[in-house]
This record gives sequence, C-alpha cells and structure tokens, in this order.
Amino acid sequence: MLLKYFYDPKLAHASYLVGCQKTGEAVVVDPGRDIDQYLETAQREGVRLTAVAETHIHADYVSGARELADRVGAKLYVSDEGPAEWKYEYADQYDSQLLKDGDTFLIGNIRFAVLHTPGHTPESISFMLTDLGGGATEPMGIFTGDFVFVGSIGRPDLLEEAAGIMGSAKAGAHQLYYSAERFKGLPDYLQVWPAHGAGSACGKGLGAIPSSTVGYEKRFNPALQFDDETAFVKYILSDQPEAPKYFAVMKRVNKEGPGIIGDTGLPDFLDPARIGEYSPQATILDLTPSAEFAQAHVPGTVNIPLSMLSGWAGWLIDYSKPVYLITEAADLSEGVRVLQKIGIDTQLQGAFRRSEVIAKGLATEGYAVVSAEDLAARIESCEVKLIDVRSDSEWNASHIPQAVHRFLGHLPEHLAEIERSKPVVVQCQSSARSAIAASILQAAGIEVINLAGGFQAWQAAGLPAMIPVENGVTCSPGSIKACSLEKS
Repeated sequence: MLLKYFYDPKLAHASYLVGCQKTGEAVVVDPGRDIDQYLETAQREGVRLTAVAETHIHADYVSGARELADRVGAKLYVSDEGPAEWKYEYADQYDSQLLKDGDTFLIGNIRFAVLHTPGHTPESISFMLTDLGGGATEPMGIFTGDFVFVGSIGRPDLLEEAAGIMGSAKAGAHQLYYSAERFKGLPDYLQVWPAHGAGSACGKGLGAIPSSTVGYEKRFNPALQFDDETAFVKYILSDQPEAPKYFAVMKRVNKEGPGIIGDTGLPDFLDPARIGEYSPQATILDLTPSAEFAQAHVPGTVNIPLSMLSGWAGWLIDYSKPVYLITEAADLSEGVRVLQKIGIDTQLQGAFRRSEVIAKGLATEGYAVVSAEDLAARIESCEVKLIDVRSDSEWNASHIPQAVHRFLGHLPEHLAEIERSKPVVVQCQSSARSAIAASILQAAGIEVINLAGGFQAWQAAGLPAMIPVENGVTCSPGSIKACSLEKS
C-alpha cells in the first residue's frame, strides 16, 4: 500500500493519496482544487488516480473532487447521509457511488469502510482503511475529515454561523457527542488522519502534528474527555473562532459543483491608465507588502499582501463583484492559485503591474504610521479614535482602554458606524492585520493611521491595558491619565 500526505499551510488543509501497488489504482481523500500535485505524485509512484473519496461537503476551500472526476475520470465516493439540502448535486454527472454508514468500497486491494460521523456537518462520514493486499484483516487507520483532529474535534456551529441555518449549532453539537462516543469505541491502535491542522477555523485548538492514533486522542484530546452530553455541548459551542463569511459560499459551491479550471490561463495584464474605469464597480486588490502599500498606492484599492491572501480574501472580498489584482508578474500565478482555492476565479477579470502603476504616477495615496508612544499622546489629547481589529478572544484577553472593537473580518459591514470627525488609528497584535484594515477604511474615505507594532508595541512601551479580573476588567498601570473603557 502507498500512502502520501499533502498539506497546504495557507489553508491548514491535509489531503491524502492512497494507492494499491499491486493493482496500480489510487484514490485521493479530501482533495484540494490544485490537483496537479496529486497527478504528479501518482505518475511518479507508478499508480493511476481512479477515485476520489470525500468525508463531507467542505466549507473552507474549493474541493478538487469534481476537477479530478472531469480531468481523469476519477470515480466519486461521496456521502449520501444527512438531509436533502446537503446532498452532492453534481455527483450524477460522473461515475459515482453515494455512501451510507456501513458501506464499503475497494481501491485495488484496499478496503474503505464508511462510518457516519455527523456533528461538524450532518452528512459527515469517516473512512476506515484496511490493507487487504498486505494480508491485514483489521483496519490500519481512519480518515476522519473534519470530525476528529489532532487535539481537537470539528466545530458544529459552522452551518449556523456561516450559512445562517438557525438552530443547527446545538443540534450538531448533540450529534457530535454521539459521534465522539462512537469514535471512543474504536481500537486504540488505529491511526487518525484528519483533514486539517493548526490554524484551521474548522475547530478550536487543533494540533500541529499531521496524524495521531485513536488511543492517544482518547487520552489527551480535550473534546473526548466528556461523559456527560450537556457538558460536552456547552464545551464544544464555547470559544470557537470566528466563522469566515466565505464558508457559506464554499458550502454552496462544493454542493453544486465548482467550475472546472482545466488549463485556464492567468488573467491578462491591463493598461494601468484604465484602472479608473474598473474601480467603481469592482474590487481592486493590491497584493503588495503592507509597508510599500502604506507609502504609495492607487486610491480606492484594498491591500491584502500575498502572504496573507488565503487567510483574509474570503472574509473581505465581495464575491458578487469583478476582481482586479495589482501585483508583479512573478506573483500573479500564486495569487491566482490562492484565490482559486477559495472560489474567487470567475470574478478575476485582469491584473495591473504595480511597477507600471508606480511609473505612471497612479499611486498617489498613502497613510501614516504612528508609534505606541505617539498614539498614547494623541489619545490623551483626544486627537484620534482607536479601532482594534483583532479577534474576540484577543480583545477579551486584553486591549487598549480607549479602543473600540471591530473585528477585521466584519469591518466592511460596519463602515457606516465609524466616526469620521477625527483620524482613525487601527491596531491589531502586530500591525499586519491592521494594515489591511487601514486600506479598507481609507478606500471608504476615512482618514486613517496604522499603529506600528500593534498591541505588542503598546505593551512593550509599558502603556496601560484593560485586563480581565474576577469581577470584570481593570486597567494595568500606565502613563495615560484617563483609563476609561469605551463600549464596543
């Protein structure tokens, strides 16, 4: 048997190629959209991709299942569990087998047994693998998808938080409890191969190592320590990370069937002199590093650096609008690849070379950056308003007393609420996310300043912060006289 592990650090997504070396057949479990990596590995290992197996309809990336079915005729093995509204609508267009609990299928001499493990989503299934060709009569491991992770378990609230299906979070939490109980009944020696690692928003506290065992997770996974259903439900629904807005789009795309990329080329570079023709109706997305963008950029453009694109494009880009990129030729391919992973491909209409934009004098705008000490003085003299764009958990742990909390992912929805009588200083933990926020606010016509070094710099300067205590919050010592908390 052949088992190959693929990991996309930008999306914290794991996928697997499983091959039978006796028959030369292979399957990809939970593939991403960039399928060339699987095809190249299969060719190198001397197997052919004949199948795709998916644990559920994914919410955080565009699946490569349809692409593989269309490109190489791979048979689809997908869930037929769950309610009617969460069925694969495109499966009947290809050779496919719809799976329910207890079903099995063979890839060469490798047997996959299906377990219905709902909770993260109603249709979620897991695959137990047995290498019959190697003489085994008992399973070796289990592909858990987004059900059980290393050190965590799949969150049940995504359908409610991202897709707006009210009441599904609590119902999913109860389903997840019984799925977890079933998992705890599996043999300890089974290897666990999940679909995500640390950094994924599909659960809380995911571990960074690629795999585990059932026995280890039963002993050390916090979500598997509960014997009481009510306590489990309370635990699993609390302190989950923010659910990215684009997850609802991904659910729909993967259910209906994403478009086929095939040999689609890169968008053309356009004459930057025409950029003004596109900007009113489109999103002009500049992939330049934030420090360069702060110095000079085209008015009205939004800055998400290439290194942060996968984490924030889905939150901040309007999927209903055309998208144009500002970047250099060397980065265009990677930028497009990342956007395709989260379903922004048909929206891409063209690109502009940043060097040409600069040369033609179109980058006429910039924004200021302020130090923590200077910000403290400006706050004390009431010259500025401060917005903290960090996550809820970061804000609740500690924050600058005079800040208003506006999480970056939801910032575009709250632009009308932001006071414009004074310059707005934006702040995150390090200044990377607040630089993105600065571009959004400036594009909306707000005078903006970014805090250099973010909250880390503020703390390093010994300035006051609100910190939680037993009966509320208190202010740590510092140099600002008025340490009052402004409600967010």
